[in-house]
Amino acid sequence: MAARKPIRLVSACMTGTPCRYNGQAKPDPRVIRLVEHQEAIAVCPEMLGGLSTPRRPAEIVGGDGDDVLDGKARVIDESGQDVTEAFLAGAHQALKLAQAAGAREAILKEFSPSCGCATIYDGTFSGKRQAGTGVTAALLRRYGITVRSELALEE
Repeated sequence: MAARKPIRLVSACMTGTPCRYNGQAKPDPRVIRLVEHQEAIAVCPEMLGGLSTPRRPAEIVGGDGDDVLDGKARVIDESGQDVTEAFLAGAHQALKLAQAAGAREAILKEFSPSCGCATIYDGTFSGKRQAGTGVTAALLRRYGITVRSELALEE
């Protein structure tokens, strides 16, 4: 009997699911293949947290995902609404799914306030980026799950 391949958690938008804030997807053929070969499960933390699609763009204000987890920063949408609780709820749901599947790795969408692994938008809604992680990426790392972006995937 062949050994089962490890399961990864992946951002649903990269599987072709139109769940991004603007109702679009960002399909990545490498990520789609992982799901097709039953090597990954797709999640959208923002939808798991109860946000709709489409929705207003949101950015982390006052830090990054680690700071949100520590209560030092907030996630605010472009209208000024605080959506931190939805982002936290979605991150915790994604963690539960990862743990239930035995996932030790996550491949997440860079720049997202949920899934950004190394770079996120700076909270000014100006298109500027800064070093930092999204809320879900930060939580997964705290629980020992290796997190990397699609930018780090090999062909």
